[in-house]
Amino acid sequence: MQLSEFDFPFDPSLVALQPVNPRDRARLLLLDRQTDRLVHRRVADLPSLLNPMDLLIVNDTKVLAARVSGIKRPTGTAVEVLFVRDLGGSRWEILAKGSFRIGQVIEFDRQSRAVIVKRDATGTEVIVESSLSFTRFLEERGRMPLPPYMKRPPTQEDRQWYQTVFAKHEGAIAAPTAGLHFTEELFRRLREAAINVVTVTLHVGPGTFKPVTAERIEDHQMGGEVFHVSECTADAITQTKRAGGRVVAVGTTVVRTLETIMKEKGEMVSMSGESRLFITPGFQFRVVDALMTNFHLPRTTLLMLVSAFAGIEPMRRAYEEAGKERYRFYSYGDAMLII
Repeated sequence: MQLSEFDFPFDPSLVALQPVNPRDRARLLLLDRQTDRLVHRRVADLPSLLNPMDLLIVNDTKVLAARVSGIKRPTGTAVEVLFVRDLGGSRWEILAKGSFRIGQVIEFDRQSRAVIVKRDATGTEVIVESSLSFTRFLEERGRMPLPPYMKRPPTQEDRQWYQTVFAKHEGAIAAPTAGLHFTEELFRRLREAAINVVTVTLHVGPGTFKPVTAERIEDHQMGGEVFHVSECTADAITQTKRAGGRVVAVGTTVVRTLETIMKEKGEMVSMSGESRLFITPGFQFRVVDALMTNFHLPRTTLLMLVSAFAGIEPMRRAYEEAGKERYRFYSYGDAMLII
């Protein structure tokens, strides 16, 4: 398939710069794949839109305040570092623009610095030297890694806004944004409606946002992202399927996690690993029956995944309708439910 097929409508004025309050008051565009019907609802309506015994699955990764400003030594050039992945032993994979050499120091403050130990086409790695624990270092120096399309600096409020209420396991550099719409009150109402909720973990990394530059999308290579699915979640999925319920994925990260396991193992089992699964139109979904997702940027792997799930033309119509009705787009924006 050609990359140009995913040039969906894009109106920069629709990009949401902050979430609604409360979160579950966000709008929800319901797309029925059987009828192609589009219905305008709210996220708060979710308990009435799902069936008793459906299984809702969320991603409980926790976003690191991983963007830190520093100074290259000895040049004194300002630089911004994004800490991407903990490699153990104070060693981290980072993203940083500019030229660096092995041994070069990035100074963050008098207590903390990073030393470049690897810089090549495969990535950049540093050793962090600090009198603080790394958690404390990020608490004091780090800022939330908001997507660049927001075109504003992160604020203290983003530490709460850009985190799901169920975030538990640190390791992501971006939020699983479909999950940002949930509140404790919504979870209570879902339980009352006999809709079960379980978790998976996928630490969102650069792989999700790596630009697709190949004209044939099949030539694109996904980066790896670490995931974990517990035995409890795997069993819940199996039991839901046997009982005739639906597996409802909250976000594209949940879809890739579950379908990765099914593709590799042939059945739903507890597993930890790294997903490099690139889902494009023609993919055969074997686990996920319904998908809640935000609106995504054109030409991205995220848009390709939801187009694979719903169909390219139904998604194009949905995006046109959302634009016409002034839905709020992207990370802090509104959502879709595809059933």
